[in-house]
Amino acid sequence: MKITVVLVLVLLWTPVALQAEDLGNLSANQFDADSTANPFGKGSPFAPNGINNPFSPYGSPFSNRSATNPFATEAPRLYDQQGNYRGKLSANPFDPDSTSNRFGRYGSPFSPESLNNQFGAGSPFRYDSPNNPYGKGWRIEGR
Repeated sequence: MKITVVLVLVLLWTPVALQAEDLGNLSANQFDADSTANPFGKGSPFAPNGINNPFSPYGSPFSNRSATNPFATEAPRLYDQQGNYRGKLSANPFDPDSTSNRFGRYGSPFSPESLNNQFGAGSPFRYDSPNNPYGKGWRIEGR
């Protein structure tokens, strides 16, 4: 009984900033409700925390947490379906974890872990690739 009460109190006191926010899946699948390519799902330009909404913290060109701000340092993070970290969904070409850094691990077209590598993780024929129009893609988490 005491352990349950302590666990509930710890969960209630956990700061909101430490909890990741589900922003959908980076996917080319237009029919998946969680896909950012679906204009009626998570990809809606009217979603309050969507990356396609220019007025949300994750889509604004001025927010430090935005995927579209080229100077953002706290961009949303990408995870594949197995939970492996796949970099930051960011327009920042200087962030080492950015998918826009052409020389970084997650943005290089030659890195096997990059979504920009059409023969590696970004192949449209891989079941878990964000570029597969029928796949699930990668989970996007905001902080």
